[in-house]
Amino acid sequence: MRIIADNKIPFLKGVFENVAEIEYEDGAKISKGLVRSADAIVTRTRTKCNQQLLEGSSVKFIASATIGFDHIDVDYCRQKNIEWTNAPGCNAGSVEQYVASVFSALILEKKKILKGKKIAVVGVGNVGKKVSSLAHKLGMKVYEVDPPRARVEGEDGFYNLENIVSEIDIVSFHTPLNREGLDNTFHLCDAKLLSRMKEDVIIINTCRGEVIDSVALKSSLQKDKKRLAAIDVWENEPHIDLELLQQVWMATPHIAGYSQDGKANGTMMSVQAISQKFDLGLDDWKPTDIPQPPNSEILLDCKGLTDEEIQAKACWHTYNIWEDVERLRKKPEHFEKQRGDYPVRREFVAFTVKLQNASDQQLDLVKELGFKNVQII
Repeated sequence: MRIIADNKIPFLKGVFENVAEIEYEDGAKISKGLVRSADAIVTRTRTKCNQQLLEGSSVKFIASATIGFDHIDVDYCRQKNIEWTNAPGCNAGSVEQYVASVFSALILEKKKILKGKKIAVVGVGNVGKKVSSLAHKLGMKVYEVDPPRARVEGEDGFYNLENIVSEIDIVSFHTPLNREGLDNTFHLCDAKLLSRMKEDVIIINTCRGEVIDSVALKSSLQKDKKRLAAIDVWENEPHIDLELLQQVWMATPHIAGYSQDGKANGTMMSVQAISQKFDLGLDDWKPTDIPQPPNSEILLDCKGLTDEEIQAKACWHTYNIWEDVERLRKKPEHFEKQRGDYPVRREFVAFTVKLQNASDQQLDLVKELGFKNVQII
């Protein structure tokens, strides 16, 4: 069998070579001619799997090593009996870490006290659940917004965003991109919604750029100087709005889910899916060569620190978001290159935390964030 794979998918090279013919290509350059005789495609969001690409091909299966699947024309695939799969939840821990870094900067640099603040988590799937849990652990009042889940599970515990948005301190978006229908999320955050938000609201978007109306957000940030926005995803990627880039507080090149752990999970799920479909004997394959973080030991003196500051400093050690912001602001034209060459980032589980002058309660607070090896010395 023949497989075409995005050459930026990590840990993949060498996996299929003994059981299939595999060819690697830049995701944006995977063409109709290339996939014509392929049986399967392993992809990311940059390959548009639609009629233009797939018509006349022998493709039977598409595995996307991403949580999103709006790059796959699911209706066309259904008509042509092309099966597809994505990797739901693969990078949930990575996005949680990204949001934790944003929170840490608010605590350590903006001197904000997050305990008691109200946060709306919009979209409570695999990622949203993680962010909701993180906010709870930091003492925030969490308002979960997820109309599809509310319809299925009942409205108890879920909120209507329009009803609460005027009292919310932080809004964090984690929805899929739906351009039509009852759960349309295209420009969900528009001028009307922005006008009803608090003047010092903090907006975080790590799902899809089109969920926020960029023009409306620019106008909002120009008008309300106290507002802060941390934006990882953009309309018209990779050709992002350069004015908005300068206006937001934090700007990163769609890398919230780019921890090594998240990438490894996405690749694992794709390999196993293709193996099961074509009986390749790789149903239990997992990456074994995930690189370690450069500074895997965190030594933290807790003397004089609040519980929030201890949690924030531990999170910040694992991921300093400003490094990504600086790279993008310096060279926004390298948006795709910065994604493809993204440095090693590991999640909390890969770190050892050693606390000085800490209580058992503070040790437990750090453990709750997801650090497995925490000790008082």
